[in-house]
Amino acid sequence: MTEEKTAAPPAGTPAEVFGAFLKLGLTSFGGPIAHLGYFRNELVTRRKWIDEKGYADLVALCQFLPGPASSQVGFAMGLLRGGPLGALAAWSAFTLPSALILFIFATAATALDNPLGQGLLHGLKLVAVAVVAQAVWGMARSLTPDKPRAGIALAAIFIVTSMGALGQLAAIMLGAISGLVLCREAAAGHKASFSFGISRSAGVTCLLAFLLLLFGLPLIVSIMDWQGLRLFDAFYRSGALVFGGGHVVLPLLEAAVVRPGWVSENAFLAGYGVAQAVPGPLFTFSAYLGAVMGPTPNGIAGAAIALAAIFLPGFLLLLGTLPFWDRLSTYPLAQAAMRGANAAVVGVLGAALYNPVWTSAVLTSADFALALSGFLLLVVWKAPPWIVVMLMAASSILLQLSA
Repeated sequence: MTEEKTAAPPAGTPAEVFGAFLKLGLTSFGGPIAHLGYFRNELVTRRKWIDEKGYADLVALCQFLPGPASSQVGFAMGLLRGGPLGALAAWSAFTLPSALILFIFATAATALDNPLGQGLLHGLKLVAVAVVAQAVWGMARSLTPDKPRAGIALAAIFIVTSMGALGQLAAIMLGAISGLVLCREAAAGHKASFSFGISRSAGVTCLLAFLLLLFGLPLIVSIMDWQGLRLFDAFYRSGALVFGGGHVVLPLLEAAVVRPGWVSENAFLAGYGVAQAVPGPLFTFSAYLGAVMGPTPNGIAGAAIALAAIFLPGFLLLLGTLPFWDRLSTYPLAQAAMRGANAAVVGVLGAALYNPVWTSAVLTSADFALALSGFLLLVVWKAPPWIVVMLMAASSILLQLSA
């Protein structure tokens, strides 16, 4: 079978890729869907690194895979333009600005142990309510547009709330199985074509590495009592199981770091709120969590381990799938399974909206009013997230000082 490939654009340099993505890393607010729009404007329309069809094919692939879709698209664009070093340059430039901001916030968190600081932290937790509610609303409209998929999402909520952490994976797996039965009519093959210079043998190697780490790390952790390896394993598994966008990592990370007692629930939600105010990928929230971790390694070492671990599985899957995507995307059953899994993701995130986000942040009627105001600002008035963060933080501080 002869593979259809797009013509490769003129090769660039890693330095060129780094400069383009540093600009995006400093200005790309608004979450993964907004990031894809920024990428298109900068890399397709202005720089012409790839044509519209090639970009659409790449976005379709990254939305099909687990992992941070916008970061995967950026990684692939860097690979296309500058080779392996270009891929590394794209990820570094797009990720490090927000990771550094969140790390600085983590190191300064102890300075917030006063009424002013407590008001700020509570405001950030209310921001998390508004942003997760916006994500649930938007994803439900796009991923559960019919009765079968709405039913899958509802079943996922029941599974997660009754089974806890294991329910998240079970809900997604059952959603995929249900999609094979219920979502066949909606599934449509998508023919993709790429020329990224990755051989099938290299792709298989990356897929094997993904699986070995996913299933081998827990075995090694059970033998070797080293917290650094436990930390890497927890964030690797969280990154490996994320379907449907960055916000879905919230319940996975909460199960990985809050339930074992590594990070307090208040610190977790405060950092998640700050993550909404910074540009770049939401996965950089992992740098904050690694830094505020109770057990060592924490600080800069914990931040580096967590940041690398959470992105690695998505990139291994992307590199492993690129050589085979042409063929896989033509199978209607694969598309049907992914539609069911994506519908289940809506239910997983909906359950997370209630617990821990809502139950930990909305404590009074004033909290409810602020959270609802933030949601309406995001959904109706289309306010940038950083503005919502500032307004809600200021409002919460005023309420705290007047109490």
